[in-house]
Amino acid sequence: MARKIVITSGKGGVGKTTICANLGVNLSRLGFRVVMVDVDIGLNNLDVVMGLEKCIIFDLTDVVMGKCRVRQALIQHPEYPSLYILPSSHSFTKSSINGDHIKNIINNLDKMFDYILIDCPAGVDVGFHRAVYSANEAIIVVTPHLSSLRDADKVLGILNEYNLTSKSLVINRMRGDMLLSGDMMNIESIVRSMRIPLIGVIPEDDTVSSVSSVGYLLKTGESTRAFTLLSENIHNGTKKIYDCTYKYRGLIGYFKRGLKKLI
Repeated sequence: MARKIVITSGKGGVGKTTICANLGVNLSRLGFRVVMVDVDIGLNNLDVVMGLEKCIIFDLTDVVMGKCRVRQALIQHPEYPSLYILPSSHSFTKSSINGDHIKNIINNLDKMFDYILIDCPAGVDVGFHRAVYSANEAIIVVTPHLSSLRDADKVLGILNEYNLTSKSLVINRMRGDMLLSGDMMNIESIVRSMRIPLIGVIPEDDTVSSVSSVGYLLKTGESTRAFTLLSENIHNGTKKIYDCTYKYRGLIGYFKRGLKKLI
């Protein structure tokens, strides 16, 4: 039986889809069968981030409308044989697809995979509920900004109405230099504000933005270790949090912080 994890945020633009993609890759590297389901109908980008947009023949809406079976719509990643994506549609925007439709699809995938990652659309409208309805667990992605935390807190309140076994927090785009200088909200304050367990901190990393924009997955850069720890925490229940500040400590780190301010 698969673990069904919805990845949500409330606010758009916090890196939710990038988190989903890299988490899927890292879980597959650990040897698990993983499928990522894009439920952001009309504004979906998971296929683009994964570099698989040209491989789509059928999508989630085709499955719902009976044009194909679930297996026919799955796309296997060429580099990671145990990693699949069920893409959504760029053009289909009608609200006739409901939570029961998505749940039927998730149930069909249940015995085929160890992890089902559900990429949730931003906001708290029908698309949000459609995605959360099928999940057993939730990961809330935030950035260290008050607007992100405020929207995520609203999402958390709605998630409490669902029968989820766990709700966890991932802080994305954390800058170690600004943490040390006191110019960014610290991790402890964010966790206190959200009141749910922290399972991952992902640093601000230009490599992530550059590879995501051209449809390549992250293989190098500061964030690779952070995503590895995140996937291990999810599977093993550990709490190993990536230290975003390590390269900004000491004398050399002091000069790095100075250079960051000049850029």
